Amino acid sequence: MSKEALVLEVGESGFSRYVLDNSHKLPVLVEFMGVWSEPCVVMSDVLAGLASEFAGQFIFAKVDIDEQPALAKQYNVENVPSLLVFQNGEVSFAEQGLLKEEELRVLLHGLGVFNEADELRVQARSQHMAGNTGEAIVLLTKAIQQDPGNTGVVMDMVQIFIDIGELVQAKELFNRLPDSARESSMGKSLIGQLTFVDLAAKTEGIEALNARLAKDANDHAARFDLSVCLVAGHDYDGAMAQLFSLLETNPDYRDGAAREMIVTISNMLSANHPELAGAYRKRLSSLLN
Repeated sequence: MSKEALVLEVGESGFSRYVLDNSHKLPVLVEFMGVWSEPCVVMSDVLAGLASEFAGQFIFAKVDIDEQPALAKQYNVENVPSLLVFQNGEVSFAEQGLLKEEELRVLLHGLGVFNEADELRVQARSQHMAGNTGEAIVLLTKAIQQDPGNTGVVMDMVQIFIDIGELVQAKELFNRLPDSARESSMGKSLIGQLTFVDLAAKTEGIEALNARLAKDANDHAARFDLSVCLVAGHDYDGAMAQLFSLLETNPDYRDGAAREMIVTISNMLSANHPELAGAYRKRLSSLLN
């Protein structure tokens, strides 16, 4: 019988019973929030999702500061959202401001709340980045055996197949994913990568396109196609260099195709390379303004 997510709304009268007493059994994460605040709602939804994912491993309690001002004052809550972690009847962690999902996962990991399959994912990603792709595949295979419903493991395997050029396997595996996984940020990133690989296959190839540009630097079609090939080969900086050059010299090429491509690539990179995506967006904004 599966465990239920432990999500509560608490007030002053039940705080001792539901938060302090239970914190001797499980970590209790308390979000002091305002229902009018979008960051509060966003973090609340993420925490509720994590409570469901790690059902029975921690308690998520919500406190509405407008309805419970005494509790907010007692725990020195001045801004929302504010997150407090209670263990053994005491506050063991406190943070003001919106915490992203990855930050909350790190916090939970420190509290002993994590999925063994996700641990194997982290190890596999490290091995793959170090060039030990075979070992990474072995680790992901173990992870999927431990947690067959973990779509993150499957998407990691798809990413590896894309990286090593096993596109048939990548597409077959990706197509088995549920719609919810394919529509996630990581799923959209994978779709983007597979799309670029298919588009690159329809071009003349990097060598021929570079030769065209060597003869005519104003061959905008060659520059655009070259950017597609570079994205397919994971040379994002090289691709963006071509696109920004095209945007600067001919912003109206194919009705602004370079600008749209920059946005598309930035969105595709957001899941796995957020800092890189942010840098590209900032550069585009600076150029357009």
